[in-house]
Amino acid sequence: MDKREITVKKYFELFNNHEWQKMADMYVDNAEFKDPAVGTEIFTMTKAEIVAKYSEVGEMFPDLKDSVIETYLSGDKHIIVEFVTEGTAPDDSKMELPICTIFTIENDKITKDFSYFDNSQG
Repeated sequence: MDKREITVKKYFELFNNHEWQKMADMYVDNAEFKDPAVGTEIFTMTKAEIVAKYSEVGEMFPDLKDSVIETYLSGDKHIIVEFVTEGTAPDDSKMELPICTIFTIENDKITKDFSYFDNSQG
């Protein structure tokens, strides 16, 4: 198994266990992100901001989990992950969102996390 595959496997295990600090520690300081929920521009987040963001999402969806469908290695630094995020809000409404994320991994740390999904729902 490629080191990038091992890294993303660990990443999604930590995500599904809501271990936000350990997950954030997988990133470099001020990693670059793309997120359709934020806009189209690249932005950076500190590890503390990553923890705060996912803690908030985890409160909105206490059973939040990602199911990886497939991973695709690309070049020597990238891995593309196709997955579905699911969760149930406190009012019992369900959220299910297919996402594709391109991770850039350098020296066993995530330097870029560019996600793509349909932001027109909800």
